[in-house]
Amino acid sequence: MNVREQDGGVTFDILVQPRASRAKLGPVHDGRLKVAVTSPPVDGEANAAVIELLAKTLGVARGAVAVIAGASSRRKTVRVAGVTKQAIEELAR
Repeated sequence: MNVREQDGGVTFDILVQPRASRAKLGPVHDGRLKVAVTSPPVDGEANAAVIELLAKTLGVARGAVAVIAGASSRRKTVRVAGVTKQAIEELAR
């Protein structure tokens, strides 16, 4: 998984599975962290659920998590402020 540290945060790629039976993180699929959310991919609901799940899991505020690329795609790039590369790599395990 490609995790990049920059400006006090990290950037990494995810693969979103909307309408999953339960929300969970992992495993890594094609170099992207798989993020399953129960929300449908309508009106940004899945993106909001991804942000909330990542923020809760990493122990940061929702405002510290942002989708910076792929907002309307299952393949997204996410930026999280205030966490280290090691914290993200531990999620992938």
